[in-house]
Amino acid sequence: MIPVNKPYLPDLGKYQRYIEGIYDRAWLTNNGPMVQELKARLEDYLGVKHLLPVANGTLALQLAYKALNVSGSAITTPFTFVATASSLKWEGITPQFADIDPHSLNLCPDRAAGQIDSHTSAIVPVHVYGNACDVKGFEAIASENQLKIIYDAAHAFGVNYQGQSILNYGDASTLSFHATKVFHTVEGGAVIFKDADAYERAFKMINFGIDTSNGKIVDCGTNAKMSEVHAAMGLTVLDKIDEVIDRRCQLHRQYQANLKNVVELPGWRSGTNQNGAYMPIIFKSAPECTAVFTALRDQGIIVRRYFSPSLAQVEALGDNRHSTPIADDFANRVLCLPLYYDLTSGELEQVCNALKKALQTL
Repeated sequence: MIPVNKPYLPDLGKYQRYIEGIYDRAWLTNNGPMVQELKARLEDYLGVKHLLPVANGTLALQLAYKALNVSGSAITTPFTFVATASSLKWEGITPQFADIDPHSLNLCPDRAAGQIDSHTSAIVPVHVYGNACDVKGFEAIASENQLKIIYDAAHAFGVNYQGQSILNYGDASTLSFHATKVFHTVEGGAVIFKDADAYERAFKMINFGIDTSNGKIVDCGTNAKMSEVHAAMGLTVLDKIDEVIDRRCQLHRQYQANLKNVVELPGWRSGTNQNGAYMPIIFKSAPECTAVFTALRDQGIIVRRYFSPSLAQVEALGDNRHSTPIADDFANRVLCLPLYYDLTSGELEQVCNALKKALQTL
C-alpha cells in the first residue's frame, strides 16, 4: 500500500537523548525548557515573534479567537479542513462561508467583503495547501471595516511571501504540528500573534488563566499547554526540517513534470515558495474524480478528497445564508496524491502511471 501521508520519524537516538534530559529534570509540562527552546528556535527559523506553542492546531485557532475577542460571526472559507469552522462554532462564533477564488482555491477577498454585516468581527482565511492568500486584499478589507484577521496557516510551515514569513500577516496566524504535517510534534500547534499584548494574554490563557508571576487567576483560561515530550519530538524534527522540506518539494516537482497536461493544478500565488505540504490535482468533473479515486484505491494507492465536502454543505456547522458554488464544485473535483518524506521516486511513478491508466479507461 502507498498511503497518502506518512509521518516523518527523526533519528531515534537523538530523540532519546532529548527524552533522557526530560527524565533527568523530571519536568514534563508547564512551560519546561524543551518548550522554551522549541519556541525560540521556531521563532528564529520562521522569522516571527510572539510564537506560542500549544497542545494542538485546533486549540491554536480557539485561543486566537479568545485572545483577540472575536465574537458574533466570522467569515471563512468552506474549502478547508473542518477544524477551521468547527473551532469557530465551538467558541460560539457563527462561521459565515464566502466563496473561493477558482485559481488559487483560497478564500476570495471580494466575496468575503460582500458578506460583512453588523455581526462580523473577523475574517478567517486559510492558506490552502500552503498557497498564500491575497493577504494585501484581506488587510485592506479588515482595515476598512475594523475586523480582526486570523489566518489558518496549518499548511504553511516555512512558507514565505515576498521575502518574509506568511505568518507575519494578520492579527494572528495558527499552525498545526500534527503528525501528518511538514513539521510536527506528534500532536501540537502554535499561534503567532502580531501584538505582544495579545501574546501575553494568550500565554496566561493556556495555563487556566493563571499569571505565573504571582499565582493569581487573572483571566478565564483553559489547558492548552504543550508537553516537554512533544516539544522534544519537535526539536528532533526541526534539526532535519530543511532536508524534509527539500525532499517533499523535490517530489512535488517530480509530480508536476509527470502530470503536465494530464490534470490541472491550483494556481500558485506569485512570490510564494512551495513547502511540499500537499499534492492536489483537479479533475474535469466529479465523476472523473470519483473514478480515479476508486481505481487508485483498488491498487492500494490511498488518495484523499482534501477538501470534501464543502463545509457550506455540513449541517452541523449551521445554516449558511450564502451560496458557495465554486467551493462546492471544486470539493467534488480535487484529490490529493501521496506525498511524504519516505515516498520513493519509483512509488511516485507508480502513482502517476496508475492515475494515467485510470483516466485512459474513462
